[in-house]
Amino acid sequence: MRGTRWMLAGAMLLAAGGSALAQQQAPVAAPTPPAPAASTGSMLPATQALFDGYVAQKRVPGIVGAFGVGDWPTAFVASGRIAYDASAPAAGPDSLWRVYSMTKPVTAMAAMILIEEGKIGLDDPLSKYFPAFAHMRVLTSPDTSLDSRPATKPITIRELLTHTAGLGYNINAKGPLLKEYERLGILPAQLNAPTEAQARAVRPTTLAEFANRVATVPLIAEPGTTWHYSIGLDVMGAVIEKASGMPFDRFVQTRLFDPLKMTSTFWQVPAAETARFATNYAVVNGQSLPIDPAATSPYLQKPSFPYGGAGLVSSARDYDRFLHMVQDGGILDGVRVLKPETIALATSNLLPAGVTFTGVTPGANTNAGYGAGGYVILADKPGVMAGTWGWDGAANTVAWANPTRRMRGVVMVNIFPPGSLPLRAELPRALMTDAMRMNGAAGALK
Repeated sequence: MRGTRWMLAGAMLLAAGGSALAQQQAPVAAPTPPAPAASTGSMLPATQALFDGYVAQKRVPGIVGAFGVGDWPTAFVASGRIAYDASAPAAGPDSLWRVYSMTKPVTAMAAMILIEEGKIGLDDPLSKYFPAFAHMRVLTSPDTSLDSRPATKPITIRELLTHTAGLGYNINAKGPLLKEYERLGILPAQLNAPTEAQARAVRPTTLAEFANRVATVPLIAEPGTTWHYSIGLDVMGAVIEKASGMPFDRFVQTRLFDPLKMTSTFWQVPAAETARFATNYAVVNGQSLPIDPAATSPYLQKPSFPYGGAGLVSSARDYDRFLHMVQDGGILDGVRVLKPETIALATSNLLPAGVTFTGVTPGANTNAGYGAGGYVILADKPGVMAGTWGWDGAANTVAWANPTRRMRGVVMVNIFPPGSLPLRAELPRALMTDAMRMNGAAGALK
């Protein structure tokens, strides 16, 4: 029985997600990595070997995965350390990692709580919460000019959750639009201490001010017509704050993190937890640079405001608890945070009629729709299971859950650029190998 469950887990899709590296810096030679940490993944030897190989090949200093099916205990797989320093602690289930865009599914589920309670409507106009969005304009040449025309449709909450609002992102904007985002401080993410110092000089200090500044910039497309990766979930954080009457970060803490016992998930890493916080590296042409050392990271400071699209630090154990709740239809350890029908809605295809999910790389996901803050697989294919919902982070973190088949997985690692680890191709194969081994062992015991 256990082997059969893991057979299903091995077929899960690691579909497109995550964001793009905002900027690259001059590389330095990667130091020789320390010996891998003692294995915690003996029940998943192929997955363990994959992770060990990444460490041995100097592709990462350390990596951790958490995989679960049904009510079976989570299987953790870890290798290496949280930094290339020889004295760095071993990577493990409670190590802390920047999850970047894996913040978006958390923000989306927080929004679903308020949708369930009737405090937000899925198809409410955004202007109901921030009137500045009532009369938006649309760029006529998004890559070359700020010339614009009046929008003919309002932005809705659905469109914020699904990246179809017509909003842009500093990581994919070009030309005058990018300069306008930078001028207004529409920069809702942290990279490292030097870039953070520059961003704080122009960035707004409240979510409400952030949202109102966003409303002054023309859209890249008519709302509800195009999937375009965006700051929509950051604006969603401002809506959650307005609709709940509670600071966004406090709402997420009290309605998600506390009931799910996610004690290692932060917008600001406490000083006492720095020792388990990973360093983030950038790798270019096989060389590595500690782009954000843990000891000097801006994540140790209170952010300008809580970034709903890219601001969280978490552990494999904590994020697994979030995914376990989604997998089980809104409940974990007897504590319900969302109704099953709300989870079903959130993990369904919420795209406006006629809109196709193209992924961060256009054309990459013809088999997927988009739900609340993450892709949704629409049909079974080899290595792909319908109903899988998830998203990735810029530093190669990945996460998914399937409430229909009741399974989930998360991988934590901090290495730029996004996609530099072939996890989407190699991890499903490793999990399938482990599943087949388990299935065979189970058959031998019959």
